[in-house]
Formats: sequence, C-alpha cells, structure tokens
Amino acid sequence: MVGQGTRAPSESTQTVMEFLPVQKAGIIFMPGTTQMTARDILYRLQISQAKGIVTTDTLAPEVDSVASECPSLKTKLLVSNHHREGWLDFRSLIESASPDHTCIKSKTMEPMVIFFTSGTTGFPKMAKHNHGLALRSSFPSCRKWLQLKSSDIIWCLSDTGWILAAIGALFEPWTAGTTIFIHHLPQFDPKVIVQTLFKYPITQCLGAPSIYRMILQQNFTSLRFPTLEHCCTGGEALLPEELEKWRKQTGISLHEIYGQSETGIMCAVSRGMKIKPGSMGKAILPFDIQIIDNKGNILPPNTEGNIGVRIKPTRPIGLFMCYENDPEKTAQVECGDFYNTGDRATIDEEGYFWFIGRSDDIINASGYRIGPTEVENALAEHPAVAESAVVGSPDPIRGEVVKAFITLTPQFQSHDRNQLTKELQQHVKVVTAPYKYPRKVEFVQELPKSITGKIKRSELRKKEFGQMKLAVNSDPE
Repeated sequence: MVGQGTRAPSESTQTVMEFLPVQKAGIIFMPGTTQMTARDILYRLQISQAKGIVTTDTLAPEVDSVASECPSLKTKLLVSNHHREGWLDFRSLIESASPDHTCIKSKTMEPMVIFFTSGTTGFPKMAKHNHGLALRSSFPSCRKWLQLKSSDIIWCLSDTGWILAAIGALFEPWTAGTTIFIHHLPQFDPKVIVQTLFKYPITQCLGAPSIYRMILQQNFTSLRFPTLEHCCTGGEALLPEELEKWRKQTGISLHEIYGQSETGIMCAVSRGMKIKPGSMGKAILPFDIQIIDNKGNILPPNTEGNIGVRIKPTRPIGLFMCYENDPEKTAQVECGDFYNTGDRATIDEEGYFWFIGRSDDIINASGYRIGPTEVENALAEHPAVAESAVVGSPDPIRGEVVKAFITLTPQFQSHDRNQLTKELQQHVKVVTAPYKYPRKVEFVQELPKSITGKIKRSELRKKEFGQMKLAVNSDPE
C-alpha cells in the first residue's frame, strides 16, 4: 500500500517492472485485472482504501469516473505515451528517478501483496500475503512442479491480476533464473497463441484449461510445437478428454495444478509425475493437505470432504495471513487445526486429490450428494456441448434436482431442443451414475462468469431458487 493504502491495476510488462521496486520499498502491491469495470475498480479502491493506482489508457477513464468516491486515493500513475489531466506519467518518473535508493529491509512475516479472490460465491475478499509467498518458490519441494531451468523460456498466460501470474511469471522463474516470455494479447486469441508457440522458443506454457480448450476447438492442421516441452493448467477443472486430446495433437501432456488466492499452488501433477486423468495431483510441501470434515477431523481415503491445509501448531509459509479488514471471515475458514479451503474433494491411497466442487456447489438430491464437475465432464463429451454449468434446482419431492445450463456448439444450434435435451440426459446416464443426470436442462447463449473467466454457479443458483424466473426444459420423471 502506498503508505497504508494499495495500488492496482497494470499490464504484464509493467506489472513485472513494478513489483520488485514496490516490494523493495515496503509498499503492499495489489494487482488488478485489465478486465475490470468502473464498478469493480470502485469496490476495490473503497474496500482497500488504496492511496495509489497505476494503470493504462484503457482503464484510466474508468478510474476517473469513480475517483471522487475514493477519498483515500491520492496518486494516479499512467503508463502511456499520452498525457492525461490529473495523472502522473509513470515512464518519465522512472527515467528521471535517482539510481540511489534505500531499500526497506522487510521480514518474511511482514505483508507484501494482496490478491482479490475471484468472487464466484460473493464479493471478492482481500487475501493478504506476506513475503513468505515469494520465499516459498525457493524451496526445493516447490520447484519440483515446474522444474524450471535457466535455459527455459516460460509463458504464463494468466491475467496479471491473479496469483497464478505472480507465481508463474515472477516468483518461480525469478528463483530459477528462467526467462519470462510476455505477449501483449488484448484478448485470448487461440490463433495468435498457436502462432506464438510456433514462432518463439518457448519451452513451458502455463494457463487455464479454457485456453487449451479454445486451441483444440480450432482444428489446427498441426500443433507439434518445435520447442514446447511442458504444459501446466489450473484455475478450473480440466476435463480428461481435453487432456487426452491435447496429448495426441501436441505430443505433450497437460499437468494439472490446484490452488487459491489464499494459498498459491498447493497441489500439482509435477513434471515427471504419473498423470491420473481427472486428478489435480499431490500436495506440495511445506503444505500438509488433508481431507477433513466440518469439525477438522481427518477423513480416510476415498471419502468426500473439505480440502484442508494444516495451520496448527505452525502456519506454513506461503499461506495467506488473513482476509484484510475482515477478522470474521478469517475466523470462519479456520476449522480445528486446518484452514478450510471451501472446496470439496477426495484423496486416494496414493495421495492424489480429486476435485468435486465448491462446498456451496454440491447438489443434494433425495439424499444423494452430487458434485457438478462430474456432470459437466460428462456433458462435455457430447459434441453438442460447448460449455455447461450444473447447479441444484428446487424440487418439491426431491428437495433439489440437477439442472444443466448449456451453450451449444455451432453445428447443433438449429437442432430440436426437446430432442437434444433427452439425448443429453441419456448421455449423462450412460457416462455417470443414472441418478446424476440433469432432470432440467436450459440452453443459453452464454454463462455468467467472473472477470477471471470462472463460471459463477452462485448466480445461477440464485436464479433457480426464486430470485429470477427462467424458462426451462424439464424432464417429467
């Protein structure tokens, strides 16, 4: 924070340039995505009481539209070739800055950065981290998941506002002496991504499953990239069929990772590790991760429960300090000796974790507990389904039933919806247990998403439980 405030948002090169000097100056850094609207910016500035902000021409007007409602905001820095009234020129200030600077000798446990959570189940929370987040990347156990070398060139396709970018495009390569590749993509364009991977000697790539999914949907003639050796993915569930299709077309396996704004990377299918399709890998030390019940008791293998990170007797390095200015929510996630992530999963006998869904996403239909991910994975195997989101829908007999919101692929747009509903329901019955099939199906043009690109199931649930009326195609059974 500038003084006791925070700063936000920038683009990729500026983010890398700014983070280290900000860290050395003892200022708390608060990255923000370039996809934010004026409303998003207002919320972040007000709740953080940020005193300084750095952005580009794209978002400067949005900032100006809300600045009068943010009394803490004192300094606005613009990264641009143009002048803007009321803003300082970031580049000229850098050029004229004195080379002499006294660095703040920060300690490991002192605050360093705040990440806003993705906000899929409510307003984003401010997860505050200390310098241990950066230090953790130097641990040998943490470096195993990427196994970066000084000869590598890594391209992290995560938006700079999220913790994955800080880890994959800064801390991990910085620790290994690896070259970072940066491309100023205005938006995710699969053709540009593929061209870039062919043109430049990139050896490792890190991004969300949706990026690889978009590439696979384009039907490129060749995806055998000349220098690419390793691919990682995280941020949402990776579909097993996508993993297999990527491997067949590129010759490279997709390695899944799992983490949160509060934790950084906590599970991974590390490089060289056996891949179990559908699993997000094993825990990364120093985190002790267990499947726990609601009282913090450790559950046996193959039992559904909450993903918990042990915080007692010692809180591990790299885990967030707290939710800033919200001790109540900070206390709510403490569960016995564990931090309760709010995610549901199982662990097998070999220590592999299997994601089920957010606690709020679990559907309870006639006593059966159904995770949305498995149903969505089944639907994704059908050629008609471009994307889907599965939630619970109220039912007078069963309490809840499974409902699927589906966007169709172009070739199925003109198909009869009633017939297609029956076909998709039968498909899910065959692929998964029959009780998991969606008794209700609604075809939509798009799904509600957070600015991270994650589907907001919470918004769909609210609509289902009476806040909005939606027309549905329902199975009469």
